[in-house]
Amino acid sequence: MQIPLLDQEDPQFPNPRNALAEPDGLLAAGGNLHPTTLLTAYRQGIFPWFDDEDPILWWSPATRCVIEPGKFHCSKSLAKALRRNNYSVTTNRAFAEVISACSDPRDIEGGTWITDEMISAYSDLHRQGVAQSVEVWDGDKLIGGLYGLAIGSIFCGESMFSRSADASKIAMAHLCRWGLESGLELIDCQLVNPHLITLGAEPLGRKLFLDRLQTGRDKSLDWSCFGSCASPGYLEFSW
Repeated sequence: MQIPLLDQEDPQFPNPRNALAEPDGLLAAGGNLHPTTLLTAYRQGIFPWFDDEDPILWWSPATRCVIEPGKFHCSKSLAKALRRNNYSVTTNRAFAEVISACSDPRDIEGGTWITDEMISAYSDLHRQGVAQSVEVWDGDKLIGGLYGLAIGSIFCGESMFSRSADASKIAMAHLCRWGLESGLELIDCQLVNPHLITLGAEPLGRKLFLDRLQTGRDKSLDWSCFGSCASPGYLEFSW
């Protein structure tokens, strides 16, 4: 079965429920990465994922990986790291540095799916107030973080990185704790992987995910208050 080829100037996404079973979730190819196109895609539960040599590929997997903020799993070692308070956490202070760090190759072949085109596209969304970053600092040194898109009360996570033990987990912990008090209902991690499962991520079927996205995508969260919440010592874990 062939997938639709989207018009480069005016891409119209097919129903995400019609995505292929193999490879899981592949929905369409082509189109563009303009901010309007990306917003339209994410609001329908669709995201781009492709290599430099590929056309733009759009996905909506049958099983989504999600974290509910109240179900975040804080291990003993992470709780210890959080209690040390030898870090600070901010949001949207260093988006460019975070996405650049996330794009660094992580395999021996030097590959990355966060291409220059992707960086440019998500940086445009950041300037529009849609793409958000969470940063973890050791003094003035950036040691970890994550970034994604705020689609109403759903945070569509894209990538995270660590340059120090537990730094990306600290970023996620603060995102979840802030989310509990701010109305963040779901963190979409896209694809299931063992690392995310250790943080409390769970699989969610496409239909249930799309239903929750539809009810949450038009809500609004005040990301400007994150910085006042995400200071050292803020977290008191009940998970």
